[in-house]
Amino acid sequence: MYEAKTKPTNSSVDAYVASIEDIDRRADCAALVELLKSATGFEPVMWGAGIVGFGSYHYRYASGHEGDACLAGFASRKTDLTIYIVAGFEGAEPLLARLGRHKTAKACLYVRRLADIDTNVLVQLVQRSVAEMQRRHPAPEAARPSEHRAGE
Repeated sequence: MYEAKTKPTNSSVDAYVASIEDIDRRADCAALVELLKSATGFEPVMWGAGIVGFGSYHYRYASGHEGDACLAGFASRKTDLTIYIVAGFEGAEPLLARLGRHKTAKACLYVRRLADIDTNVLVQLVQRSVAEMQRRHPAPEAARPSEHRAGE
Protein backbone atom coordinates (compact mmCIF):
# COMPACT_ATOMS: atom_id res chain seq x y z
CA MET A 1 0.00 0.00 0.00
CA TYR A 2 1.21 3.51 -0.86
CA GLU A 3 2.37 5.67 2.03
CA ALA A 4 2.92 9.40 1.57
CA LYS A 5 6.47 10.60 2.10
CA THR A 6 5.39 14.08 3.09
CA LYS A 7 3.59 14.02 6.41
CA PRO A 8 3.62 16.08 9.60
CA THR A 9 6.74 15.79 11.76
CA ASN A 10 7.84 17.05 15.15
CA SER A 11 10.68 19.02 13.57
CA SER A 12 10.98 22.67 14.50
CA VAL A 13 9.66 25.26 12.07
CA ASP A 14 11.94 27.84 13.71
CA ALA A 15 14.98 25.59 13.15
CA TYR A 16 13.97 25.10 9.50
CA VAL A 17 13.71 28.84 8.93
CA ALA A 18 16.96 29.51 10.84
CA SER A 19 18.77 26.96 8.64
CA ILE A 20 18.12 28.95 5.46
CA GLU A 21 21.49 30.41 4.52
CA ASP A 22 20.40 33.39 2.42
CA ILE A 23 19.52 36.15 4.88
CA ASP A 24 16.83 37.72 2.64
CA ARG A 25 15.23 34.34 1.94
CA ARG A 26 15.29 33.55 5.67
CA ALA A 27 13.51 36.85 6.40
CA ASP A 28 10.90 36.10 3.71
CA CYS A 29 10.29 32.64 5.19
CA ALA A 30 9.92 34.06 8.70
CA ALA A 31 7.42 36.58 7.31
CA LEU A 32 5.55 33.80 5.47
CA VAL A 33 5.23 31.82 8.70
CA GLU A 34 3.47 34.75 10.35
CA LEU A 35 1.42 35.65 7.27
CA LEU A 36 0.13 32.11 6.70
CA LYS A 37 -0.47 31.55 10.41
CA SER A 38 -2.63 34.67 10.49
CA ALA A 39 -4.37 33.93 7.17
CA THR A 40 -5.25 30.31 8.03
CA GLY A 41 -5.71 30.40 11.79
CA PHE A 42 -3.48 27.32 12.09
CA GLU A 43 -0.10 26.89 13.75
CA PRO A 44 2.82 26.00 11.47
CA VAL A 45 3.96 22.37 11.32
CA MET A 46 6.82 20.85 9.38
CA TRP A 47 5.65 18.40 6.71
CA GLY A 48 8.62 16.26 5.83
CA ALA A 49 11.99 17.99 5.96
CA GLY A 50 11.19 21.06 3.89
CA ILE A 51 7.54 22.13 3.86
CA VAL A 52 5.96 24.39 6.46
CA GLY A 53 2.27 23.51 6.50
CA PHE A 54 -0.81 25.08 8.06
CA GLY A 55 -3.84 22.95 8.86
CA SER A 56 -4.57 19.66 7.15
CA TYR A 57 -7.22 17.76 5.27
CA HIS A 58 -7.83 14.14 4.46
CA TYR A 59 -8.35 13.16 0.83
CA ARG A 60 -9.58 9.97 -0.77
CA TYR A 61 -9.49 9.37 -4.52
CA ALA A 62 -11.91 7.15 -6.45
CA SER A 63 -8.98 4.72 -6.88
CA GLY A 64 -8.97 4.19 -3.12
CA HIS A 65 -5.70 6.11 -2.59
CA GLU A 66 -6.00 8.36 0.44
CA GLY A 67 -3.86 10.47 2.70
CA ASP A 68 -3.40 13.79 4.42
CA ALA A 69 -1.98 17.07 3.16
CA CYS A 70 -1.59 20.57 4.53
CA LEU A 71 -4.31 23.10 3.66
CA ALA A 72 -1.68 25.70 2.81
CA GLY A 73 2.06 25.80 3.11
CA PHE A 74 5.37 26.92 1.70
CA ALA A 75 8.89 25.73 1.08
CA SER A 76 12.14 27.51 0.38
CA ARG A 77 13.48 25.99 -2.83
CA LYS A 78 16.68 26.69 -4.74
CA THR A 79 15.46 29.69 -6.74
CA ASP A 80 11.96 30.44 -5.48
CA LEU A 81 9.61 30.36 -2.57
CA THR A 82 6.98 27.73 -3.32
CA ILE A 83 3.59 28.47 -1.80
CA TYR A 84 1.13 25.58 -1.76
CA ILE A 85 -2.49 26.49 -2.43
CA VAL A 86 -5.26 24.79 -4.40
CA ALA A 87 -5.51 25.74 -8.06
CA GLY A 88 -8.56 26.90 -9.95
CA PHE A 89 -10.89 27.99 -7.19
CA GLU A 90 -13.52 30.57 -8.08
CA GLY A 91 -12.05 34.07 -8.07
CA ALA A 92 -8.41 33.00 -8.24
CA GLU A 93 -7.58 34.52 -11.63
CA PRO A 94 -8.39 38.16 -10.78
CA LEU A 95 -6.35 37.83 -7.58
CA LEU A 96 -3.41 36.27 -9.41
CA ALA A 97 -3.55 39.13 -11.91
CA ARG A 98 -3.08 41.58 -9.01
CA LEU A 99 -0.51 39.52 -7.08
CA GLY A 100 2.65 40.73 -8.76
CA ARG A 101 5.58 38.81 -10.20
CA HIS A 102 4.91 35.07 -9.87
CA LYS A 103 4.61 31.76 -11.71
CA THR A 104 2.05 29.03 -11.13
CA ALA A 105 1.85 25.27 -11.51
CA LYS A 106 -0.79 22.75 -10.52
CA ALA A 107 -1.06 23.59 -6.81
CA CYS A 108 1.99 25.81 -6.46
CA LEU A 109 2.62 29.49 -6.58
CA TYR A 110 6.26 30.44 -7.17
CA VAL A 111 7.66 33.81 -6.09
CA ARG A 112 11.28 34.91 -6.03
CA ARG A 113 10.84 37.16 -3.00
CA LEU A 114 7.96 38.65 -1.04
CA ALA A 115 8.93 42.16 -2.18
CA ASP A 116 7.84 41.11 -5.70
CA ILE A 117 4.21 40.53 -4.68
CA ASP A 118 1.32 42.19 -2.89
CA THR A 119 1.13 40.21 0.36
CA ASN A 120 -2.43 41.45 0.98
CA VAL A 121 -3.46 39.70 -2.24
CA LEU A 122 -1.50 36.61 -1.15
CA VAL A 123 -3.50 36.53 2.09
CA GLN A 124 -6.74 36.61 0.08
CA LEU A 125 -5.50 33.80 -2.18
CA VAL A 126 -4.54 31.67 0.81
CA GLN A 127 -7.81 32.28 2.65
CA ARG A 128 -9.93 31.44 -0.41
CA SER A 129 -7.79 28.38 -1.16
CA VAL A 130 -8.19 27.09 2.40
CA ALA A 131 -11.96 27.72 2.28
CA GLU A 132 -12.17 25.78 -0.99
CA MET A 133 -10.19 22.84 0.39
CA GLN A 134 -12.34 22.78 3.51
CA ARG A 135 -15.44 22.81 1.31
CA ARG A 136 -14.10 19.91 -0.78
CA HIS A 137 -12.78 17.95 2.21
CA PRO A 138 -14.81 18.78 5.34
CA ALA A 139 -12.88 18.18 8.55
CA PRO A 140 -14.17 17.08 11.95
CA GLU A 141 -14.81 20.02 14.27
CA ALA A 142 -11.66 19.27 16.30
CA ALA A 143 -9.46 19.84 13.22
CA ARG A 144 -10.79 23.33 12.49
CA PRO A 145 -9.15 26.49 13.79
CA SER A 146 -10.73 28.30 16.70
CA GLU A 147 -13.32 31.00 16.11
CA HIS A 148 -10.62 33.62 16.69
CA ARG A 149 -7.94 33.55 14.02
CA ALA A 150 -4.33 33.87 15.08
CA GLY A 151 -3.21 37.49 15.15
CA GLU A 152 -6.66 38.99 15.76
